[in-house]
Amino acid sequence: MIVYLRSLFCTILFVLSFGAYAQNFSILGKVIDAENTAIELANVILLQGEEREFLIGTSTDDNGYFNLVNLSKGTYYLKVSFIGLKEFEQKIVLTGNLDLKTIILNETPESLDEVTIVAKKPTITRKPDRLVFNVENTALVEGSTLGVLKSTPGIIVSEGGINIKSAPAAIYINERRVQLTSDELMQLLESAPANSIKSVEVITNPPASYDADSGSVINIVMSKNLVTGYRGNVFTNYTQGVFPRYNAGTSHYFKNDDINLNLNYSYTNQKINRDQDDAVNYLNNNGDIDEIWKSNVNRNTWSETHNLNLNFDYFIDERNTLSLTSTGLYTPYFKYKINNNTNIFDANNNFSSSFMADNLSRDNKYNIGTDVIFKHDFKNESSLTFNAHYTIYDYERKQNVFQDEPIDSNDSQFNTLANQDTQIITGKIDYSLPITETSIFDVGVKYSNVNTNSDITRIDIINGNEVVNMENSDAFKYDENVYAAYTNYSKTWDKWNMNIGLRVEQTNIEGTSISLNETNSQDYFNWFPNASLTHSISDDVSITANYKRSITRPSYTNLNPFTFFLNENTVVLGNPNLLPTYTDDYKVSIDFLKNFTLSAYYLNFDGGIEELPRQNNETNVIAYTPTNLDKRVDYGFDLEFNYYLSNRFSIYAVSSTYNVKEEVNFGEGFIKQNQWSQLFILSPGLSLLKDNSLNINATFWWVGRNLQSLQTVEDRLISTLSISKSLLKDNAVLSLSVEDIFNMQDYDASINYLNQSSTRFINSDNRFIKLGFSYKFGNTKLNTNERRTSEEERDRLKDLN
Repeated sequence: MIVYLRSLFCTILFVLSFGAYAQNFSILGKVIDAENTAIELANVILLQGEEREFLIGTSTDDNGYFNLVNLSKGTYYLKVSFIGLKEFEQKIVLTGNLDLKTIILNETPESLDEVTIVAKKPTITRKPDRLVFNVENTALVEGSTLGVLKSTPGIIVSEGGINIKSAPAAIYINERRVQLTSDELMQLLESAPANSIKSVEVITNPPASYDADSGSVINIVMSKNLVTGYRGNVFTNYTQGVFPRYNAGTSHYFKNDDINLNLNYSYTNQKINRDQDDAVNYLNNNGDIDEIWKSNVNRNTWSETHNLNLNFDYFIDERNTLSLTSTGLYTPYFKYKINNNTNIFDANNNFSSSFMADNLSRDNKYNIGTDVIFKHDFKNESSLTFNAHYTIYDYERKQNVFQDEPIDSNDSQFNTLANQDTQIITGKIDYSLPITETSIFDVGVKYSNVNTNSDITRIDIINGNEVVNMENSDAFKYDENVYAAYTNYSKTWDKWNMNIGLRVEQTNIEGTSISLNETNSQDYFNWFPNASLTHSISDDVSITANYKRSITRPSYTNLNPFTFFLNENTVVLGNPNLLPTYTDDYKVSIDFLKNFTLSAYYLNFDGGIEELPRQNNETNVIAYTPTNLDKRVDYGFDLEFNYYLSNRFSIYAVSSTYNVKEEVNFGEGFIKQNQWSQLFILSPGLSLLKDNSLNINATFWWVGRNLQSLQTVEDRLISTLSISKSLLKDNAVLSLSVEDIFNMQDYDASINYLNQSSTRFINSDNRFIKLGFSYKFGNTKLNTNERRTSEEERDRLKDLN
């Protein structure tokens, strides 16, 4: 069947490609301001006919260039605009390819009150190394930043993290990495309003200027403005899932000729529920079932989070800028409660005994990251940037565990106190040189140091007395130094676009267990090349080839040898012997018929790190342990369709067929698992009412049976619906969103290899309704220049859980 579909598709592609040459005219140019500075993200639209109906539109790139393709002979009206600048309009009689050279947008003398921003539909732009999802002024930005990511093509948001398909993604905002723990990152994105987002870039082949562990990148581009004044907004959200959740915040932005100041604060109060049903088949030496343990686990998490973000720019003169950015996340209240009820059955499923295990933890943590940035622009349009970064992260968890053992055993009760103090210092220098109008050369160096001190103490309660359990108490010191340098070159000519880069990194790591008197050292040097090449066969058909090599270093906590007890039979183990993962990513894609993209990709993970549940059939203990797989290979084919029927309706659809293969040797046998899977995405959008003030967006993901961390995960449907309505002369927005509409987002997973046999059903608190309201005040026509920044090493901070 697959062979037949491939043959049919190739035949259709061959026939349709002949029509691509019928329309091959283009209009290109560069947009600058009165000071000869290139304008990024200026709107460029082409109108046709006496009614001046919208035909096509785009935005200028980083260097101010635009290119409108696939045009026929005729009369058009070109409009170029950017907020705060006077709109450019020109009538064009097109008889062939047209180069408008340079278009100058002058300052607008009139008040901004005359500017009206009309809601529009999300648009998708494909570039050689990324997909750009433009969402500004759509229904999506009236929710949270996390909600926007959930609706972005190619991104899967789950409780476990944020992935681009099956690979974890690094999150950047304005090309600066957001370095928080995985839990803190989800809290930040959920609490941060999305009304300042311009677009989301899904970068599958990041250039060498990105850190080597940025295999796949999600870059959130915030809106910028050129106009002085003050703007503010307040917002609040109410979410009803299993339990209610609350979120509120405010943003303030001020700009004059000398400074930019942006201050954002948000507060989140929530209680999250999760249920899990486990069944573990403990086996005897012959591989037959000895006992069956069936557990129902309920987990509730209470948290209060304060998030503060500051961005300050001081324009020393026209060529020198000094910036200060800081992100602080403070969680004064975090309670984590687990109730475990386990029934034990014999091989014939006859009940034999049961026990309960309760775990109550309380956390206190804060994470503050600050950057000082100096940028100098030279007269030849090159630039030099210095960046110094410092992060301090402090974490404390107090835990009490009580386990009601079977009748013939003694009950178990113990307390643990875990602490982690992390400090990160980095320095970075970047130089960018536009060699010509179509080529850029970048070079840079970076140094980073990560230092963590962790300790854990377990106190057993025996006959009412507290006794320190020395076997499960430890202290751990971790020191990491990374030296990096990169160079990158990009060029566009005729019908070709090329980007090549090389990054080198030297890593020195030393981890010391104090109580065990053991030291683990790692010292490695690596090369990380990347390349992308695009050839436009015609204005309607282009082919792109990408390659990138990247690294994933173990998180600091994964290397920590501590044993963290959820209860006496469920533990989380660190692994000080973990090695980094190296990933080779190959991709070839073809764009055709304006709306279609066909891609083939191959991902090879050498030593992929996965946290695997491992059952001990003798002690009846499940240990979650980070492990290096020997090999993981992910390859497949994607067909994407992106169509805009009008300025009121759009649709995006994807069909992906892919295979995941995982191999590992635990020392007790070789495991090789292989699974073909299917993914379907459908994302329609609709604008209603005369002024397009009512916006509706929906996203549906059907994820077929697939392989994850040696587990088989069954089918599930991920669904989201977002609606927003502008009110009070567009100063206020009322929004409503629904998650997991069909209640099919929970899933079953199973493990069956060697002496491992178990099943589990995960019921997360992901079905909810959210009602939101936001109000703008001050100069409401301004856009914010908000950005958040911190260093890549912070991403590997993890909670002790």
